[in-house]
Amino acid sequence: MGLFQSIKTAIRNIRRNKLRSFLTMLGIIIGVSSVIILVAIGQGSSQDITS
Repeated sequence: MGLFQSIKTAIRNIRRNKLRSFLTMLGIIIGVSSVIILVAIGQGSSQDITS
């Protein structure tokens, strides 16, 4: 299976399973956001302690 066929199949599956795709994207967004927030809190706390 070539690259073009794989992309075509992926897009077709995303269109068929809209709820599953939405929930997957939501999980990724929440996960990345929580990591960014925790890193920011950690760096802010570190700067407060050193100052």
